[in-house]
Amino acid sequence: MKKIIIVGGVAGGASAAARLRRLDEEAKIIIFEKSAYVSYANCGLPYNVGGVINDEDDLLIQNPQSFYDRFRIDVRINSEVIALDSQNKKVKIKNEDDTYDESYDYLILAPGSKARKMYENEDKLGHLKTVEDLHQVKKHLENAKRIAIIGGGFIGIELAENLIKIQKEVSIFEYADHIMPNLDDDIVYYLERELRRNNIDLRLKARISNIEIKDDKYIIHLNDEMQEFDYVIVAAGVMPNTEFLESSGIALNERGFIITDEYLRTNLDNVYACGDAIINKNYITGNSDVIALAGPANRQGRIIADNIYGLKNKYDGSIGTSIIKLFSLSAASTGLNTKRLDAMKYDYETIRVHPYSHATYYPNAKIMHAKLFYDLKTLKILGFQAVGKDGIDKFTDVIATAIKLNAKVTDLSRLELAYAPSYLSAKSPANYLGFIAENIINGLEEFVSVDEALKDGNIILDVRDEDEYALGHIENSINIPVDELRDRLDKLSRYQDSIIDVYCEVGIRAHIAARILKAKGYKVRNISGAYLSYKAQ
Repeated sequence: MKKIIIVGGVAGGASAAARLRRLDEEAKIIIFEKSAYVSYANCGLPYNVGGVINDEDDLLIQNPQSFYDRFRIDVRINSEVIALDSQNKKVKIKNEDDTYDESYDYLILAPGSKARKMYENEDKLGHLKTVEDLHQVKKHLENAKRIAIIGGGFIGIELAENLIKIQKEVSIFEYADHIMPNLDDDIVYYLERELRRNNIDLRLKARISNIEIKDDKYIIHLNDEMQEFDYVIVAAGVMPNTEFLESSGIALNERGFIITDEYLRTNLDNVYACGDAIINKNYITGNSDVIALAGPANRQGRIIADNIYGLKNKYDGSIGTSIIKLFSLSAASTGLNTKRLDAMKYDYETIRVHPYSHATYYPNAKIMHAKLFYDLKTLKILGFQAVGKDGIDKFTDVIATAIKLNAKVTDLSRLELAYAPSYLSAKSPANYLGFIAENIINGLEEFVSVDEALKDGNIILDVRDEDEYALGHIENSINIPVDELRDRLDKLSRYQDSIIDVYCEVGIRAHIAARILKAKGYKVRNISGAYLSYKAQ
């Protein structure tokens, strides 16, 4: 009979335990969880703050008794593993009353992550990583009106929305140039605008030197000013919970993440690891990466259980697919963003589109803003981002699936997706990405970014209607509506030897104009993303 110890519950550890029991009815399985909650939806914590998820019990997936009743798994809460003795195959556990050793045949490390400590009085500031954190935050919010959130990542943004729901005054302080580092500037722009539209004070490039607590007030020393709040919540990143492994002989990288192989084995015999505390493979690049998301953690736990049972299951890496809701908007991404592609010196093409969530003649069609990256040599899809009010999850999941199946960008034009006017257009947004890529690859169209077009100083042609042009346009552009273009080509005759960069609102009319001009012998480029991308940029 195998004895398997699991350090940590929540996503990876709890998934491993349940899968192990389904595979092996006789194994002795023990989960040690240092908090009082072994399996809960930590991604749902901000929504309990705002009352969207009103009952805290709805966030609790399993408890020690339910684990035992269904799986005969021994769950020991409030029990922290403080040391690993791999030579003797033992772990040391500290609970409320005692310290003791427990032996193992197999060990699964799923210790997760913890809030990064940034300030001297961090213990007096709020965090939102565990259920215990949730209790502390809700207690402090009872008598607090002005709330500061430090950090503009997933938790910080979701928390801001939920604090607005309970009538708090909210400020977000983000150290970087923009919130949500997984998104490019021209996509995240829409989220930042949505925050400000909902009366959230968003401070970018915020350099906080100190947080002072005085007479129950929290004083933030920001750049050259001070601001006073009733409460401060820090959501500025996490670090792996691996201090207890530092003298164990287990291989950690320079940031303290556990190093694993493709089977999620560590360098120690019969010791596996999963979840937020590990560094593993990026599916696209093949390089080591840290991708702390619930989906990958759950899959990793299942794969470890398979391997302990003897099924030989490999973890092929993560592409980092994620989505966030913010008031009326959703934003999602998968794969690599511009910053990472440039840093890794990929030779890639960017496609920008602004499709609708379903057929425009059916009521309530909502515009989306999206961009896709593909490798110019292999045509493999490298990344994708989208933001909008409807259809973002579906659009992103299609592209994420294509990436995982190693599809080429041209394969998107061949996808056959569920169409009805209320759900999609006959040519889906994913199809359009494939059509555009095929036009580029076949030499039918050349795209240029807004920045390049402005820098190159070529003729910029706006082919929207005159009333659209009057409401706003790219600087120094000339306006000839696409339906009048064939009859007014004389206006462009002096530019026959020049490059004309053409744009419209979303790109469709500009494509038609480009084909007309090209047929007449003009050198023409289509401005990627059209006027909407210019506005966002």
